[in-house]
Amino acid sequence: MREEDIKSFEDSLFDALNLFNNQKWYEAHDAFEDIWNTLDGDERQIIQGILQVSVSQFHLSKGNLNGATILLGEGLGRIKNRTNIDFGIDLESFCICLEELLRKLQYREELNENDKPYIVRKKNEF
Repeated sequence: MREEDIKSFEDSLFDALNLFNNQKWYEAHDAFEDIWNTLDGDERQIIQGILQVSVSQFHLSKGNLNGATILLGEGLGRIKNRTNIDFGIDLESFCICLEELLRKLQYREELNENDKPYIVRKKNEF
């Protein structure tokens, strides 16, 4: 990848992460979809997984528990075995958070603000 392409990718990822972490689920979905369209392989699978988590949270915000649960599980499945890919984000802690949220959704436990997924950037990134 050329240096300009890397910078553009990092900027796009930074913007998408900010939307996600600010719980702008629909907008985050669109931003991650733009990134997803430029990738292939494991990188594409991770971004698709995050995209699915965004959509799951959008469904959850609209009261669609079944849709939220299914998409969260699919997104987690795409990310969980690829945490070695370095996007400058902590995929392992993200997966732990998603696993707990998925468990709560499956058992229909009450959710609170701390259950909303958040993606932590690794130090010295972005």
